Amino acid sequence: MSNIVAIVGRPNVGKSTFFNRLVQRREAIVDSVSGVTRDRNYGKSEWNGKEFSVIDTGGYVKGSDDIFEGEIRRQVELAIDEADAIVFVVDVEEGITPMDAEVAKLLRKVTKPVILAVNKVDNAKRESDAFEFYNLGLGEYFTISGMSGSGTGDLLDKIVEVLPELPEVDENPEELPRFAVVGRPNAGKSSFINALIGEDRFVVTDIAGTTRDAIDTKYNRFGFEFNLVDTAGIRRKAKVKEDLEFYSVMRSVRAIEHADVCILVIDATRGFEGQDQSIFWLAEKNRKGIVILVNKWDLVEKDTMTTVEYERKIREQISPFTDVPILFVSALTKQRLLKALETAVHVFESRKNRIPTSKFNEVMLPIIERNPPPAIKGKYIKIKYCMQLPTDIPQFVFFANLPQYVKDPYKRFIENKLREIYDFEGVPIDIYFRQK
Repeated sequence: MSNIVAIVGRPNVGKSTFFNRLVQRREAIVDSVSGVTRDRNYGKSEWNGKEFSVIDTGGYVKGSDDIFEGEIRRQVELAIDEADAIVFVVDVEEGITPMDAEVAKLLRKVTKPVILAVNKVDNAKRESDAFEFYNLGLGEYFTISGMSGSGTGDLLDKIVEVLPELPEVDENPEELPRFAVVGRPNAGKSSFINALIGEDRFVVTDIAGTTRDAIDTKYNRFGFEFNLVDTAGIRRKAKVKEDLEFYSVMRSVRAIEHADVCILVIDATRGFEGQDQSIFWLAEKNRKGIVILVNKWDLVEKDTMTTVEYERKIREQISPFTDVPILFVSALTKQRLLKALETAVHVFESRKNRIPTSKFNEVMLPIIERNPPPAIKGKYIKIKYCMQLPTDIPQFVFFANLPQYVKDPYKRFIENKLREIYDFEGVPIDIYFRQK
């Protein structure tokens, strides 16, 4: 699990450019998240050996100019609540605007580290123009150019300096799997957890000042034993709108990073919405096992085709990663909850599945020989050897004479064959082609 740095500020100050520079230069693990209002809103960055997650709040602003201010205010409040450090980006070209002053007013009240970044400073005149931003009352500022990258090194030095030291975590506590219960607000996460633990309470207690951690709770009932990572009980600000997509994704980041399997709870009465898709792709990009629970199924009017049609629509929206278990449950009536736990455990075991190299070649090479990659420019691609990499997640490498000519459709063909033959349900797979 890593610290979270939130980038805040009004629209068009260059937050996304700065964000892209951070995650691309630091070799982002997570790229774009499908289904959200902008690309590249969540990523990983690393500087001087310290890794942290980056949230670009600008990716979530929706609506016309007249409601921007209210949206930004809510985003800043969420960033204050959830992030470990906040980078406030302003634009030297436009100077201090009323919206900048409003954001600064909020940030002056917080105890968390706030770093002021004056963007678009790419010459000496603009360097002197930046003095104006002392008037925001946030003290020291850093001049940067998100476009050229100048000044970002000093800013990153400051970020890693102010980030709190994370407590030591036992990465292998009794080798118990970690299951994260994630989903947008009001999908029934709390009801699901309460039904599992047999008590009407949140797993995460409301303790002042501890709003940021997804906490492990050991679960040991009905023959199952695992650590439950919960986002449902984390303290909410009353003034934060619960239907804000930013809320769901930011709350889910830590829990997803800290989990082996993500149990995505969706509301059957509302369908698989944009926020659900955002969280699904967040888990997929982090290469976590995934189980989708369609909760409140007892409230849906059904006929003989309702379940099939509902499942088909979800699989369309999560394509091409469709090999994901989808269960229809009710936390209220406890319908199929044990099946949900069985499935999550099964996905965890599938994620650890290891195939001996000799057996893997015996199975895959004849398939490849019958269905070789298509020739490119008269050049034939030959794959002579393959193996599973010794990593924590299923990753496979195929050695070829011309790996650069292997295209995505063939990679999908190989992945589909792997899923047909081996049990990787609910588990993202990485496939690489390398020079033999």
